[in-house]
Amino acid sequence: MNELLTAVRAGRHHEVPPLVLALDRPGRRAALAELKELRKEARGWDWQRRDRIRKALLVAGAGCHTGAAGCAAWIRGRDLRDWTRSPYPLILASLKDRDPEWLGDLAHRFAGRAALSDAEYTFVGELTRIAGVPLPVTDNLVVGWAELVGAARWRGRTRRPLTDILRDDPHTAVLASRLFEMPELPPQVDFHDAPDSQDHWPGALCALADDGVLDRAHLVERCVTRLMRGGKSVDQRFFLAVLLRLGTTEEVEDRHLRDWTAMAADGIAPVASHAQQVLVRLDARGVLSTRELADVSGAVLFRQEKKLVRAQLTLLGKALRRDASTVGELLPAVAEAFGHEAIDVQERALKLVARYLPGAEDLGVREQLASAAGQLGPLHRESVAALFGDLVVEAAAGAYEEFLPPAPVLRPLEPAPETVAELVEEVAARVKAHASEHWIPSSAVMDTSDGITGFERALDGLVRLARTDREELTGALREALAGVHFVEHGLSPYMIDPRYISTSHGLSVVVASLLGLVSERDRVAWRAKTTVKGADACAHAALNGVLLDRVWEAVEAIAAGRAPFLVATPTWHTGAIEAAELVERLRAYQELGACPGPADFAQALLRVRRNSGPEGAAAAAAEALGTGEGDRLAAWIRADEPVAPVLRHPATAVSRPSAGNWWQRTTTGARQVLLATRERLVIQREFPEAFHWLGRAQLPHARECYHWGPERSSHWTATLPEDPETLAAWLLPDLLFAADQGQRGAVGFLPALAESAGEAGGAMHLALAYGLGARHPEDRTAAVDALLVLAARGRLDGASLGRELAILVDRDLVKVNRTADALGTAAATGAYRTVLTVLAAMLPGLLAYEKTPRGLGDLLSVAAGCAERCGTDGIPPIAGLAATAGRKGSSQTVRQAARLLAAFPAGAEESTPEATNPDVPSPMAVGPEAVGPQAIGSQASDAERKDQGMAGLGI
Repeated sequence: MNELLTAVRAGRHHEVPPLVLALDRPGRRAALAELKELRKEARGWDWQRRDRIRKALLVAGAGCHTGAAGCAAWIRGRDLRDWTRSPYPLILASLKDRDPEWLGDLAHRFAGRAALSDAEYTFVGELTRIAGVPLPVTDNLVVGWAELVGAARWRGRTRRPLTDILRDDPHTAVLASRLFEMPELPPQVDFHDAPDSQDHWPGALCALADDGVLDRAHLVERCVTRLMRGGKSVDQRFFLAVLLRLGTTEEVEDRHLRDWTAMAADGIAPVASHAQQVLVRLDARGVLSTRELADVSGAVLFRQEKKLVRAQLTLLGKALRRDASTVGELLPAVAEAFGHEAIDVQERALKLVARYLPGAEDLGVREQLASAAGQLGPLHRESVAALFGDLVVEAAAGAYEEFLPPAPVLRPLEPAPETVAELVEEVAARVKAHASEHWIPSSAVMDTSDGITGFERALDGLVRLARTDREELTGALREALAGVHFVEHGLSPYMIDPRYISTSHGLSVVVASLLGLVSERDRVAWRAKTTVKGADACAHAALNGVLLDRVWEAVEAIAAGRAPFLVATPTWHTGAIEAAELVERLRAYQELGACPGPADFAQALLRVRRNSGPEGAAAAAAEALGTGEGDRLAAWIRADEPVAPVLRHPATAVSRPSAGNWWQRTTTGARQVLLATRERLVIQREFPEAFHWLGRAQLPHARECYHWGPERSSHWTATLPEDPETLAAWLLPDLLFAADQGQRGAVGFLPALAESAGEAGGAMHLALAYGLGARHPEDRTAAVDALLVLAARGRLDGASLGRELAILVDRDLVKVNRTADALGTAAATGAYRTVLTVLAAMLPGLLAYEKTPRGLGDLLSVAAGCAERCGTDGIPPIAGLAATAGRKGSSQTVRQAARLLAAFPAGAEESTPEATNPDVPSPMAVGPEAVGPQAIGSQASDAERKDQGMAGLGI
């Protein structure tokens, strides 16, 4: 036994199997106990020392286990799996004296655990071969098999065909069939859409079915079942590809009639299209009854895919042409298409109804059709009236009511935990969520739903209880966080770098300091890193530096025992502090003879509500304290100035050339539309050095930062809860990249920013415009949430937002189709008037192009839908709409323009100034942004011209 342990400690894994085989049963049990202790000991070693013995320890432990269950658990241990070469031949060698029944049991237990690799699949195969038992067909084993097959294709100098590899594997018949039973396909079972290729999985499986290796009928049944069940889109496409290659007989199609109708109604588009084609064949053979056709048509016509809807209308038209007596059942199904958003679909359905309506003798059917046609817009009103006559009942015109979400209300921050147990539970949960010995990529980190509030409560609780119950607190933290990497090995460099931190890392710094893991020298050096300097400094690192500076100051306050609590703890969930409450906190410090930390007080000033309560009351109360902090608070409230005033960008109108490619239709200069901010000297003079970046003048700079994660940004809005304009201006480059280059997750802070108490001006509306044009749907959804929040609070300037969108489209920074999707989503919530106001200001610039921008038809469709629901009262006519509607052809743009034009009073456009002079600002424009670039020199003040020039440097 001693020889075995010596070999293991030395990492001589090749010597382990004979040493294990030399031990008897009691000797193996005794050695196993020693190996378990060594395994525990090795967990605390550095990785190089641990890696040296890992394989030897794995082989020795597997060989010394006398039970199959324990042996399987040992082999699957995560801490024993960082090997470069497979250890399984050595394990098999150490188990060669076991009886076949024991090896078969081990194979079954091992195959039933987590997903297996190709090496583990080979190991199980060898165990079953030696034991003479069937291969245990489990989902995990199939994953390992698929990985092995994928790797085998690339071994050698030439790529082997997949079909040949599968034919040579003796287990292909049972394992390939298992693919059709698994909840999800293994990721290695990939394929490409090449209909004639045999060198991907669908083609190879069908070739095996042709060879008789796989049962064709069974595969067809399983494919239909899996398509009926649904699941991941990639899996659905796989089973559809197999089914298309195998083909289906008429008997199979007839037997699965119900399945085809369900797929056509609810399947993904490719599956629904195939099911629809099968239904066409079933209808031609007379298998599909009229009632079944009507039922499935109602569901298919409700889908968004126009190709499916058109094909279904064609099928209905064939059925009506073949048997005119079915009008009573089929025409109501056709009428379902009246509710489709596409105008050409509506027209096609209306023509179909008009063609076969004379055959509908039942008055009830006619009334039903007339009622359905009543939902068509003004463009079809005359046709509907001529078709149904008196059966069309005009709906009573009532006052339109906008449906907006409730305006967000301020939620008070819960007090800090008062007991050690409660605080430790909360701190441990937040720290463990993000604790890692390595840097976590931004895409993998998401602050918890309570955002900044949980962090602030925990930080304040640590300061409070460390002053009163420090010994109990440190003991409870050490116990609760045992095994967390930074507790065992110290803080990682990523946890103290302002470019990478999250709020959980901030708590980790405080906890590590409480547990004595941070030396005085490290504390001084690490706090110096919180100050962001240099031309390459970005807003993310600066805002994170403010958070980290507060954290290190809290560490120093805890060590000195001088801080009873933190004055910067928010009053509300947005991060804002009531001025009267901050005054009371300063009074409590004064009574205790203490002074708040400079960073803590500076953050409190940035968070205090400057315009809440009676005019001057809070400032007077602060001044009455007679302290330096009280005087600074009074001066800050009375000044009531933004942290960094935002300068306007000069692009207040779109360019309108008559021709040229898209990239030639941009305004002069670079494409980016960004904002600059002025300096704020009081921040540079009176605030700690870590805050100075916030007070410097910032020129717009479009730079994508790779060191930060937008998902870590919950504390950014809480750092400046009274200044959403400033924060929006600083973070505009992120939103630009989200729209122009597809950066994911950068829009997530917009809803919180929309809830901030400060003014929502040009920067906020420009940020919102970028967000609505973001590439990824989840980012556009976040922008829609922000839009609705601003509208609910009465702070949305729809005309300003529309003009910003037109400018960004002109600069090719946002795509029209993405913007249409976002605004359509907003309209679908019931905010039709809000969206129409935005589009009324956006569309004139886009309609002025000679070459129609891609997606303009979708945008006009959204506008038309809004106008039909909310009316156009108070909405100025849209310049260029009549000209677009009068163009030749039947494109989506022309049709939707005509539909939108029908919602306005006749001749309204000709009475507007824009119809004759495109340089005249829209009557909806308010504020300085209404001034076009050509008017800046004559109408702007000297100060404004100076601001204009600074902003123009970054555009």
